[in-house]
Amino acid sequence: MDWGSQSAAVRRLRVSGERRGNSAAPGQKEPEALEQGPQLGTSTQDWTRRRSSGGGRVAESGLSEARAALALLFYLLGLRLLVQLSLRQLVLPAVSGPRPEFNALRARNYLEHITSIGPRTTGSLENEVLTVNYLLEQIKLIRAESNSIHKISIDVQHPTGSFSIDFLGGFTSYYDNITNVVVKLEPKNGAQHAVLSNCHFDSVANSPGASDDAVSCSVMLEILRVMSTSSEALQHAVIFLFNGAEENVLQASHGFITQHPWANLIRAFINLEAAGVGGKELVFQTGPENPWLVQAYALSAKHPFASVVAQEVFQSGIIPSDTDFRIYRDFGSIPGIDLAFIENGYIYHTRYDTPDRILTDSIQRAGDNILAVLKYLATSDRLASSFEYRHGNMVFFDVLGLFVIAYPARVGSIINYMVVVVVILYLGKKFLKPKQKATNYTKDFFCGLGITLISWFTSLVTVLIIALFISLIGQSLSWYNHFYVSVCLYGTAAVAKITLVHTLAKRFYYMHTNEQYLGEVFFDISVFVHCTSLLLLTSRGLCSAFLSAIWVVFPLLTKLLVNKEFKQNGVKGRFIMIYLLGMFIPYLYALYLIWAVFEMFTPILGRSGSEIPPDVVLASILALCAMILSSYFINFIYLAKNTKVTILVLASVCAATFLLVCSGIFFPYSADPANPKPKRVFLQHLTRTFHGLDGNVVKRDSGIWINGFDYTGMSHITPHIPEINDTIRAPCEEAAPLCGFPWYLPVHFLIRKNWYLPAPEVSPRNPAHFRLISKEQTPWDSMKLTFEVTGPSHMSFYVRTHAGSTLSQWSLGNGTPVTSKGGDYFVFYSHGLQASPWQFWIDMKVSEEPPEGMVTVAIAAHYLSGEDKRSPQLDALKDRFPDWTFPSGWVCTYELYVF
Repeated sequence: MDWGSQSAAVRRLRVSGERRGNSAAPGQKEPEALEQGPQLGTSTQDWTRRRSSGGGRVAESGLSEARAALALLFYLLGLRLLVQLSLRQLVLPAVSGPRPEFNALRARNYLEHITSIGPRTTGSLENEVLTVNYLLEQIKLIRAESNSIHKISIDVQHPTGSFSIDFLGGFTSYYDNITNVVVKLEPKNGAQHAVLSNCHFDSVANSPGASDDAVSCSVMLEILRVMSTSSEALQHAVIFLFNGAEENVLQASHGFITQHPWANLIRAFINLEAAGVGGKELVFQTGPENPWLVQAYALSAKHPFASVVAQEVFQSGIIPSDTDFRIYRDFGSIPGIDLAFIENGYIYHTRYDTPDRILTDSIQRAGDNILAVLKYLATSDRLASSFEYRHGNMVFFDVLGLFVIAYPARVGSIINYMVVVVVILYLGKKFLKPKQKATNYTKDFFCGLGITLISWFTSLVTVLIIALFISLIGQSLSWYNHFYVSVCLYGTAAVAKITLVHTLAKRFYYMHTNEQYLGEVFFDISVFVHCTSLLLLTSRGLCSAFLSAIWVVFPLLTKLLVNKEFKQNGVKGRFIMIYLLGMFIPYLYALYLIWAVFEMFTPILGRSGSEIPPDVVLASILALCAMILSSYFINFIYLAKNTKVTILVLASVCAATFLLVCSGIFFPYSADPANPKPKRVFLQHLTRTFHGLDGNVVKRDSGIWINGFDYTGMSHITPHIPEINDTIRAPCEEAAPLCGFPWYLPVHFLIRKNWYLPAPEVSPRNPAHFRLISKEQTPWDSMKLTFEVTGPSHMSFYVRTHAGSTLSQWSLGNGTPVTSKGGDYFVFYSHGLQASPWQFWIDMKVSEEPPEGMVTVAIAAHYLSGEDKRSPQLDALKDRFPDWTFPSGWVCTYELYVF
């Protein structure tokens, strides 16, 4: 008998019971047998007969609250432990063997030497000479030891070029005489095709850059040694690019792929990057299309860690970062694989990014994987004719680091739509019963769906209200150094609200409905929700739809497993055990992905600017996780006898954590040497000069410009440095581009709160010089302004057009000006140790000559290395910052002109 007819029978019996005076009074428990209702596999007539005769034993209804809550808690904790064990097992001993080809200790030796040079900013002696000389020395030693069946060629490239990019809201980049070290390993008789392996040896200012990206260059050196000394012949060449200007917004890779003669040989690439320090290197981008590359990784990588979910999240643009992958894809039309270390992003781009924090096993697994993939590609027939395999995307994901499952996206779509059809048949069978039987099920199903959606919506609203309140009282990021705080605050609030809504529905709406019947209804609702998600994701062509398929297929199979047990014994311990066992795969993989999400996003929220409340973002993610993880556990609320204690415990934990957070007991940052989590602050000792339309100076000031890269601003700094407070908040110069400040990158839309502490003027030994060379009327009725600039290795050029004028062309990028967010134009410039004066022109079209001029331009000179980088005032201020901060400082000048 179906549940709909049983439910109708139950209601008829209840009505008759009420007429006999047997119904419970309000607030009083109904008689046990009547509350129980018919059991699965028992006809309504049998159940009625047993009730009237008193014979036969009816299985106890209602699941013990304590048993259910503890079972679910320990189940999730057990799965989390399994995930943690998988993530800690960096290298599989059975796979690596006692004598692996790749020697991690030798790679670590390279790493120690590179980082001992110190920070390596483009244009510095450390980057352009010391690091390059060390790389060339090691490469020549490797060449001397190489097998005679191979040939090694070495080239040092110094490209000059320009391009525009839509990263960070859009800007243009110009580079001059930067450095690439390029090595080609090929068969003795040469090769017509090649695979590229890319790393970068430069670092951000004030960071040793061990993980980003010296360790990758060290791994590549060791791979070059292993492959060159091997007796195994290569079919294709392997080009190793050690690029010296990635931190300058991907300039060196652009110079190589657009100008180097070897670039024409490349058919695929592997890019080695970092968004954290050590751990496992994640494949987070592949393609575009070219599914054979994913298959190559799946077949060859010894310790795989890959996810198409990470690829679609990263390519959505919600993570404010980019890699050389974009350059090879957009400017070289070459497919590739993007890998990055993602763990411990708290110290990424800080002084703590040192070699000792990178485990040797992390180096070993990265070397094993990349060496295996490069060898596979260098001997693959597909590389030579890769264009024939370029169509289509792949669904791919690893299983606890043991192996990769990969299949074409079109196959995935077929599977997904087949799953949707199965669900339609499964639910349709219940909906399409004769009216008298299906009416109650249909009604209860859609009411239950509404209740589920309400519970999720109110859960999200609840955590957002808490997050906004926490942000408004100045306790944002309280979980940054104690992640469990966010779970205890937002996670418990979300679960408690979901549980409360369903408990109220059970108590007041479904009060006369059989619990086991409700359990099945809400199980079906969860299947329907995940099936809807599956249909939407698949119809949009997203490969990550496979997640929803997992959340439909395995629960339906589980239902088949527990159906017999459910009919015979009701809700017993054996039923719970089989049910949880059947849910093992979707819940395990969900926790695996949830770990990766928080491992990446939590550190990012500590450097995402002053405009995005991180608590709101994290609370939303936790609420979404609670919705997903609770989906197939909602039916336990209806199967349980009670949920009062569960709600009380969750609410108590949330309330206690809320009070502790409000009291400020959880400090966001840490100076713990073993696990630092610093606050990032940028300090620029700046002298600004504003010129009027006549060329005369109309304003000149000097100070230390301060930018905190997280939402808390200077609230935690002020007690240590009282003069840095809201009284020195930097005002926006409305008439100047980007508010009249020397932004290093166009991130002004992320950081609107900054501070300007008065200080003496700076006097760099190598001052920047900016001058207008010519101003001429063109035949197409525009005004062409030609400029010349000399100065340090890093400069920024800003343009704002006035009313009545437009910037139509310039000599930068592809000739078409690209605006940043806000409508101003931003140009990032860098050069190597030596460069000729930078000359460029802009073409202005003027409809009417405005009295205040047609355009405002400004040039900022950033002294990121050498003696000009420091000033006594800047050093003194940096020394006063507490040890849980990372103040990165340099000297800067800013000149503004109106034409």
